[in-house]
Amino acid sequence: MTAADRGGARDRGGGRGRGGGRGRGSQPTAGADTGAGTQAGSGSGSGSGSAKGSRSGERRTGLRSVAGQVFALEALIALLVIAAAVFATFHQAQSAADRDARVRSLAVAEAFAHAPGIDEALSSPNPTAVLQSRSEATRQATGVDFISVLSPAGVRYTDSMQALIGHKASGDFTRATVDGKSFTEHFRGAPNDAVRAVVPVVDQHGRTLGLVTSGIKVESITHAVESRLPLLAGAAAAALVLAVGGAGLVSRRLRRQTHGLGPTEMTRMKEHHEAVLHAVREGVLIVGADQRLLLANDEARRLLGLDADAERRHISELGLDPRTVELLLSGRSATDEVHRAGDRLLAVSVRPTVPDGSESGSVMTMRDTTELAALTGRAAVARSRLQLLYEAGVRIGTTLEVVRTAEELAEVAVPRFADFATVELLEPVLRGEEPPGSAAAATEMRRTALSGLRPDQPLQPVGDTVRFDVSDTPMATALGAGHAVVQAELAAAEGWRAQDPEGAAQALAYGMHSLLTVPLLARGVVLGMANFWRADTPEPFGEEDLSFAEELAARAAVAIDNARRFTREHAMAVTLQRSLLPRVLPDQSAVEVAYRYLPAKAGVGGDWFDVIPLPGARVALVVGDVVGHGLHAAATMGRLRTAVHNFSTLDVPPDELLGHLDELTGRIDDRESEGPDGEARRRDEGITGATCLYAIYDPVSGLCTVASAGHPGPALVGPDGRVEFPDLPPGMPLGLGLGDAPFETAELRLPEGSKLVLFTDGLLEDRGRDLGTGLDLLGSTLAQPGRTPEQTCADVLATLLSPSPRDDIALLVAQTRLLDRERIAEWEVARDPAAVSPVRNAAAAKLSEWGLDGLAFTAELILSELITNAVRYGADPVRVRLLHDRTLICEVSDGSSTSPHLRHAATTDEGGRGLYLVAQYAERWGTRYARRGKTIWAELRVSSDGPEPVAMAVPDLDALEDLAW
Repeated sequence: MTAADRGGARDRGGGRGRGGGRGRGSQPTAGADTGAGTQAGSGSGSGSGSAKGSRSGERRTGLRSVAGQVFALEALIALLVIAAAVFATFHQAQSAADRDARVRSLAVAEAFAHAPGIDEALSSPNPTAVLQSRSEATRQATGVDFISVLSPAGVRYTDSMQALIGHKASGDFTRATVDGKSFTEHFRGAPNDAVRAVVPVVDQHGRTLGLVTSGIKVESITHAVESRLPLLAGAAAAALVLAVGGAGLVSRRLRRQTHGLGPTEMTRMKEHHEAVLHAVREGVLIVGADQRLLLANDEARRLLGLDADAERRHISELGLDPRTVELLLSGRSATDEVHRAGDRLLAVSVRPTVPDGSESGSVMTMRDTTELAALTGRAAVARSRLQLLYEAGVRIGTTLEVVRTAEELAEVAVPRFADFATVELLEPVLRGEEPPGSAAAATEMRRTALSGLRPDQPLQPVGDTVRFDVSDTPMATALGAGHAVVQAELAAAEGWRAQDPEGAAQALAYGMHSLLTVPLLARGVVLGMANFWRADTPEPFGEEDLSFAEELAARAAVAIDNARRFTREHAMAVTLQRSLLPRVLPDQSAVEVAYRYLPAKAGVGGDWFDVIPLPGARVALVVGDVVGHGLHAAATMGRLRTAVHNFSTLDVPPDELLGHLDELTGRIDDRESEGPDGEARRRDEGITGATCLYAIYDPVSGLCTVASAGHPGPALVGPDGRVEFPDLPPGMPLGLGLGDAPFETAELRLPEGSKLVLFTDGLLEDRGRDLGTGLDLLGSTLAQPGRTPEQTCADVLATLLSPSPRDDIALLVAQTRLLDRERIAEWEVARDPAAVSPVRNAAAAKLSEWGLDGLAFTAELILSELITNAVRYGADPVRVRLLHDRTLICEVSDGSSTSPHLRHAATTDEGGRGLYLVAQYAERWGTRYARRGKTIWAELRVSSDGPEPVAMAVPDLDALEDLAW
């Protein structure tokens, strides 16, 4: 007997003593009968003591408690399971031993029967003498109980018991002697019961010479199985001890949790609990430690509108007010906090179920205080209005778009303040311009936003012009007074009905019965009007709604004015940027070009692109991005674009051009930071440098030279649609003061029909997309052969353009061409003045072949001057090249880097007029330098539409070869 049981016994004994004997009230019946009897016996004055003793006895009496019954049931189940396991294990061990005996017996018999010399021994005159010793040795080696060799008739030749030799063995051997098959069997008979195997010995002619039997006695098998019984019994006993111990621990814990109560008393307590819980007029929720609902009484279901299957659902899935969910999730205690549940206000109290527990659920009680809230209705309305104003501050002005801000104002007001809401704005405000200062100009507005409970409303649609010509309409009155005006009964508003009789009649027929109109004022200037209508709500607008409407309109007006200012500045920046970008691309034959430029929605940046024709039928492709946004970035972009144009006239390689541009950008930033507020201005405007990609494509060789200053490299699309992103030396962005790090170039060989795609990072990066993802999308979009540059631009933007790009987008697609080899002529010139005339004559013949006889004299003159200068003052090698493109291009190259310059010769000078003649007769001329040497070029207009060169006395061409520069 446990201490608790002994205590229970003492309690029962004490109870009988105090009760004055064994009365009816102290009979030791079970469960509720004991408790009931004790209560009945309390009339003697000691009933309470008897009741206490009875309840204590029930709680602490072994198997009468729930814990004791659970312990007995678990112990019984464990005993049955262990017994079944022991029986199954013993049976399995016996079967395994029998099976092992069969296998061993058959294996030994077959091995002996097929051993060498067995058939000769059986054919010998005395098989016993030969085989007896061998069979005994084999029996001892294999561990079987016997091995016997029999004649076909079953007479023993050998046996472990020598007394049996010569006697016939018991059993039926016909399967071995007749069928020639080996078999095993359970043999029962003399001399012992055994598991026996019989194997025939057959000669090469199929004749049975004898039989070999081997086996294990049944008593040996039984002894082997019984030897395992102690271990099996020990394991079963240990398992039983563990199971009973575990059941005891479970029972002990269950006893603590149930406080030793019996099933009847627990049932009675549950009935009392449910009766009380569901009868009270206070809602009760019990939430577990996993934040799931365990119990809700009827009042809680009514107050919170819970479903019948609400139990076991997470509290966030019950549709409770967010503040109530937050309170339950926080785990904190609360007393009489007011929370909303639909149209009710509840006084909520929360306590943890385990005050000192680390993981505890909670109990929430609630009372309906709606009646009290009705007495303080004004306070509730004021609170809801304050909450609506807070939401308006959060929801209105989320974007810097005038129209969207007006729509947000209308959406906030419906349905919590009005059934329908309209917003009208002045035309200048919609365009981002300053609104007119006079009130007379505010009588005509554009309906910008409309929101309502139903779509079939009778109000004028968005986009219509709304006029306030009649002076006594509520709208005109509000505009004149500068504050909100309420019209409680629309049917009585004569001015409103006179403004638009037909529209007013439709609105009244629809059910519109009340109007509140308020002007949108910012900095004392009218931006528009906001009108709030009620049709489905029976209560009309009152004087108490005026202050709320004015506060709501004031907040919206500030947001609309901010959006208007942004619209104006954005339009100015876009206008400036577009004016600085190329409007018409120049004529050139090297590439077919298409482009797209899209300014950012949030603020204009400094992206730009350009196509610049270069001498020698080449073309420069440029794309760049100024870091920053706003007017300053656009202006900086214009300066950089102009600088690129100027530097390109020097005809230097891309890396040198970017070096010049880097120095210029650094000087621009240095000048921006001059002055007391220069650094702050530079930081605010975000001008911290720029990136640029500069590429020169030569249609004669198909070579493209590219250099980058921190800009993403181009995409190269082959004629077959294969897309590559060539690796370029990255280079540092412009203007970072890192001029000591030189820029590097990369050379790309482009087949005819290839596309070179240049872009800014705004095309690839966006809110939900990084640079790598953008490159993958761009590559898959470009991998479409047979698309023109214009179609390629459209495909790229359709795939990668987001609805509201955060950054500018510049896209330039150039499809390469190659100059026809028939339009190219080249000659090597020896360093001998006599070599000039043959080259000049060959050039004239080539011009005649091209149908340019009209340019022969001018071309010969220019070539004579340029070749003569190269022969006299240049260095080897000297080359001449003619290109027939849109113009006739004459180029003379030599290995010297000395540049000629134009000068005017005196009348007494014998030379010095050569370059002057070239400048007079050529459309353009210039010099470009290579890694080694230089090229002097001159272009002649092919068509005869242009002006004739200035007439001047020209000596004979042969005589010109003797003139100096």
